Amino acid sequence: MTQAGSQSVTRAAGVAHPSAPIPVQGPPLGESIRVALGESGVSVFPLILGGAEFGWHVDMAAAHRILDAYREQGGNAVFTSDGFSSGRSEHIIGRWVRDRGQRDDLVIGVRVGSHPDNPGLGSVNLIRAVEASLTRLRTDRIDVLSLDATSDSTTSLEDTLATAEWLVEAGKVRALGAFGHTAAQLVEARILASAGYPRLTVLDVPYNVLRRRELDGDLKLVAGAQGIAVTPSQALEHGYLSGLLRSRAAAGQSVRGAQLAASMNRRGARVLRALDRVGAELSIPTAAVAIAWLLAQRIVTAPIVSAYAVDHIEELVQGVGAKLSRAHMAEIERAAV
Repeated sequence: MTQAGSQSVTRAAGVAHPSAPIPVQGPPLGESIRVALGESGVSVFPLILGGAEFGWHVDMAAAHRILDAYREQGGNAVFTSDGFSSGRSEHIIGRWVRDRGQRDDLVIGVRVGSHPDNPGLGSVNLIRAVEASLTRLRTDRIDVLSLDATSDSTTSLEDTLATAEWLVEAGKVRALGAFGHTAAQLVEARILASAGYPRLTVLDVPYNVLRRRELDGDLKLVAGAQGIAVTPSQALEHGYLSGLLRSRAAAGQSVRGAQLAASMNRRGARVLRALDRVGAELSIPTAAVAIAWLLAQRIVTAPIVSAYAVDHIEELVQGVGAKLSRAHMAEIERAAV
């Protein structure tokens, strides 16, 4: 990573003159920034790279460039799902991990339950889903296995955790996460943990300045009380909070266009204007302000963000180092009402 502050100099008779660049030595600054991911036993850069676009809008070559850029910024956590592009996302990430030889330096999170070949969280399908993900990822372990409760309304939480216990003991999974679980289910899971089952230590939930209903309330209280690390997905609300597309005409008629259009109302416009103003004051992109807002929430450990291009990584990472003042937070809160 070329770091800001490097100088272009040559040396003649002991005097520095502007000319060829002297590269800055040492690891990226971001490698010194790590936060504990709850009780999972791993520490991550406070911005997790999501693979939702890999294999869908982003091909393998472009995805690998994005992953390289994220690592160069000091990032170390990648999140995907067996349901993203029917496993294509995992395949792309697995190829990158193999080619770069950086598995031991990475934290890999995988959400399972939605792949059509192994749907739900029943014992057989859960084991098969994990084995399939391990194969596609070209690894022997998943650091955080996120259980998709929305994919299965019949399997009991105890049965799912019993299967997960075997996966942990077999060394195939290091820690467990939750997706789509209610506050009551988190309480039940903690009761089961007291009986020896593995704990749910990470909560993946759609959450951002525009989308707060899924987390605010009992789920937030329970997650906070249990010390669960919250890793918000949809950190940019399908990309709307990046500010790159602000009109229905620009969004287009695709599935993504429809997702963006859902935020294109008076409230959405107010929030973008507030993020724009704060970004201009701090000299950071609008998307970085949206990330900084999330990181300012005590319950949030590390947002999950997807990117379409290398430039997006460089913009989003700026949100990690940005500090919003009380005035900034109040302005954004007023706009989001």
